[in-house]
Amino acid sequence: MSKQVRVNIRTTVNAAQIRRERRHGRDYIIVPSATLPDDVVMNDIRYPAEEIEKSFRSLENTPAPLGHPDIEGQFVSASDPEGLARGWVGAWNRNVRRENGRVFLDKVIDVATAKQLEGGKAVLEAIEKGEPIHTSTGLYCMLENAEGDSEARQIARDIQFDHDAILLGEDGAATPDQGVGMMVNSALKDGRKIDVINSAIDEAERELDWAGMHLLSALERRDRASVWERIKSAIMEALPGSSEREPSANQGEAEMADDKQLSELSKKVNALEESLKPDNFAKSFGEAIGNAVKEAMKPVTDHVEAIVANQKADEDAKRATAINSLTKGGQWTEDELKDMPLPALNKLVEKSQPGTAMALNSAFGGAQPQGGGFKLPTGEKEA
Repeated sequence: MSKQVRVNIRTTVNAAQIRRERRHGRDYIIVPSATLPDDVVMNDIRYPAEEIEKSFRSLENTPAPLGHPDIEGQFVSASDPEGLARGWVGAWNRNVRRENGRVFLDKVIDVATAKQLEGGKAVLEAIEKGEPIHTSTGLYCMLENAEGDSEARQIARDIQFDHDAILLGEDGAATPDQGVGMMVNSALKDGRKIDVINSAIDEAERELDWAGMHLLSALERRDRASVWERIKSAIMEALPGSSEREPSANQGEAEMADDKQLSELSKKVNALEESLKPDNFAKSFGEAIGNAVKEAMKPVTDHVEAIVANQKADEDAKRATAINSLTKGGQWTEDELKDMPLPALNKLVEKSQPGTAMALNSAFGGAQPQGGGFKLPTGEKEA
């Protein structure tokens, strides 16, 4: 006969995959998580792929409380109002999917909400420090005996996911030997109790990533400390009254070999400091902006200069043609014409063309009669 149990399955978060996003004007921290590989066997219980496939979507939009919510030692659903009030840190589960035989999901933490809650502050602080973070999926299932299964004694059926919790400062709900816990859940309506099974999925790769990251961080801090000690020593040597200090007995050849590198570093720091002084920075920044604008406008200025050059060449050619035409008649010299504007030159050329008479002064009575000649004033006779 099958019975219903509560299972808490712990996994480890890969801190390198935690990311920050901004959506709709709010800041979020996204903590990728994973749970339940297909057909995994934990605590002698097999979780068949077909059972996981039928139920994993129920994790979408479920709460991600801090720890498994409980009331006086008895686990309750994370969606229960009292359970939600006790464990809520402004986090929930999204983007639940099943890939390559594994259930994956993202924990979305609303930063503003988390900062208002003690538990939320603890989660944010742990993330900032790079501390190990575990998650634990809370689910209910029916257990039935496994017939002919050499690895498991029971099979999980009718799985119902309730939540995926964030765990800090604890090894999850798992007991030290990852065995069956002795806690019991809230009583059912008929008075029965639900056994709680605490399980953990081995994730050596995630643990190795976390350990490796912290090892690199420690090595980095050690290197920085070593550099500072050498810088501090150089500063102390330069201070008045420190010339009588004897060199440290534990300074080795390795540190002395770095003196040249330290000197070069000091030069670079001094150069950087000089460039960041207000006057120098303003000057270099202004020059950089000016050069950028000049470079951006170069195609335009080149085009304008080409147009101006072509116009000048065309004007020079027309001036030369006009002056040559006017000097051929002997009435004008090149010196007289060289400073004359092109429109005036063109006017002279037009008037000097054969058949074009120069205009008479208006005092002579205007136009002449057809056929030419001089007309006598009225009353006068021709001699």
